[in-house]
Amino acid sequence: MRGALGATVAVLATVAVVAVVAVVAVAAPARAIPVDTGRVDVGPAGTSLMHGDLASTDSTPNVGPGRRARVAASTVPGGACAATFIGSDGIPVSLCTQFLGPGGVAVPTVTLFHPRTASVLARLPLTKGGLLGGVYGYLDARDRVVVADGSGAIVRVAHRGGLVSPRLVVEERASLAGHLPRGDAVTGLSPDYAGRVWFASTNGVIGTVTRVAGRSRVASMHLPRGEQLGNGLSVRPAGVSVLTTHALYEMTAGADGIPRVRWRRGYDRGAARKPGQLTWGSGTTPTYFGPRGDDWVAIVDSADRAPNLLVYRSDDGGLVCRMRAFGRSGQGTENSVIARGPTSLVIPSTYGYQYPPMAESGPARPSSAPFVGGSTRVDVAPGRCHRVWENGDRIASLPRLSRADGLVYALGYGPYRPGPQQLGPVYLIGSDSATGRRVVTIPVGTGPVDEPLELTGTIARDGTLWQATVGRMLRIARG
Repeated sequence: MRGALGATVAVLATVAVVAVVAVVAVAAPARAIPVDTGRVDVGPAGTSLMHGDLASTDSTPNVGPGRRARVAASTVPGGACAATFIGSDGIPVSLCTQFLGPGGVAVPTVTLFHPRTASVLARLPLTKGGLLGGVYGYLDARDRVVVADGSGAIVRVAHRGGLVSPRLVVEERASLAGHLPRGDAVTGLSPDYAGRVWFASTNGVIGTVTRVAGRSRVASMHLPRGEQLGNGLSVRPAGVSVLTTHALYEMTAGADGIPRVRWRRGYDRGAARKPGQLTWGSGTTPTYFGPRGDDWVAIVDSADRAPNLLVYRSDDGGLVCRMRAFGRSGQGTENSVIARGPTSLVIPSTYGYQYPPMAESGPARPSSAPFVGGSTRVDVAPGRCHRVWENGDRIASLPRLSRADGLVYALGYGPYRPGPQQLGPVYLIGSDSATGRRVVTIPVGTGPVDEPLELTGTIARDGTLWQATVGRMLRIARG
């Protein structure tokens, strides 16, 4: 456990379940990489996907809340909101998870918030499902939330009535019956550049949904037995990246919609799950980046002594470079790798972070570790990875890089100190992605109510950060 937080585990266990999981210019803006264009059925750039864009760069074109940020409003949404999206109308909508009963029933709930007061405008509970059901989703081009519910269906939820008489309704439903084994659940969901929806299940079913003459056509395949998924899918025009607990895959689909493996690369998953990770294997959603936009793909493995950053060529799986992911930071991560422009990555550490026990899969080795934290920047060139900086940021939400101001935003804690770690202030942290230097440290709450729980926020076009904690939804505005 993270210090003397045993009592906190009990609080978190009854309140929420995690997914799993952001002015003043102080740095040169990072260059944009892949752009969601063409036939992709996705909403506004930077606010429609959990990892920022289809390539999972965890970045946004929007400027962040900056050095004078303040909590302008907050509310209690009644669940842990794993992802928040903002459509073309500026109204925030979240995928929240209520954890009910001693059996651990997860109830995914689409929740609509007022854009100024942060008050809850409407809720729509979906069919109860598995532990992580209803966590991954996105916003389509019609501002509808696309998410899988516990019945084994992909639904599109629209909000109607504006701010006067808001309500949430299911407009479309695509059944995955016959494609998911009993007890399986969708954990990854994303649109592609051919107009299809890709899905991935916990137990290794990879499939697509295509709309044909107003009906949904589902096609799927099964990865090798024993390979599970706990991360999202990343998409580029030429393929889809899928990461299991054993290997990284590049996949494509033809006219029949059936996913096919272009290449597979196994990785070192270590001897057991690491503390601060949810599964036994890599905790990173693959990140597309590279000189031509998406010609490279990056993950971090889960090797026992020290995890490695692995960068491959997207087309053929050839190794671009490999190096130890962290220097002095905690040796492991459950967070996606951030792409800072075409050849630069930022990797946050979550090693030792304490999740609610029901969110973890299998015993950890060691059983616990201090949450030291830390982030590092690595620049990539063919045949060589180079560490540029490493800092001590103890971030505890999925970070977001603003390409407009060059800062990496997240919620987190004060500096690590040996010994029992007590609950204390939770801060908005902003670090210069060019240098790693902290330039924003603003108190926004206190644990356990505002434990960030590695939840995902989003930065609106006006610079407002919408970020959930275990107990609240925070509207963090520019000062």
